[in-house]
Amino acid sequence: MLCASCAVSSLSDDQSRFYSTKRLTINFDSLKFNLMVEHYSTPLDSVFHALADATRRQMLQALAQGERTVTQLAEPFDMSLAAASKHIKTLEGAGLLRREIRGRTHLCRIEARPLAQANEWIRHYEHFWGSRLDALEQLLRANPAKPPQRKGKSQ
Repeated sequence: MLCASCAVSSLSDDQSRFYSTKRLTINFDSLKFNLMVEHYSTPLDSVFHALADATRRQMLQALAQGERTVTQLAEPFDMSLAAASKHIKTLEGAGLLRREIRGRTHLCRIEARPLAQANEWIRHYEHFWGSRLDALEQLLRANPAKPPQRKGKSQ
């Protein structure tokens, strides 16, 4: 298997300029900005990033039942409180939860608005998925599959 840097070095100069992400990086004296990473992130991107992890989705499911402490959210998982806190900060950064500090206790509550926005985005594409799945169903009904022939001993 060819590593990514080896694959890029094997390209011609024209090809490497086309496939390089260097064009997305701007240098100003000592500051460096990568436009792809730092400047094109939307709140919806943060929501989908947060939802992409199973641990965070399970934490949200627990929060849907009511407020929880960080310790309660971390309890079902084999992880440290520091690791759980990183997951919680990701959810908080996406606006999916709100944290309230009472003394030494951090209480977390779910915030539904970003989930509603993600659901709205998904529903926008539902008609496409539905029509494609309907077309697949019609194709499968028109051409029923034959059961596979088993190789081996005949009975």
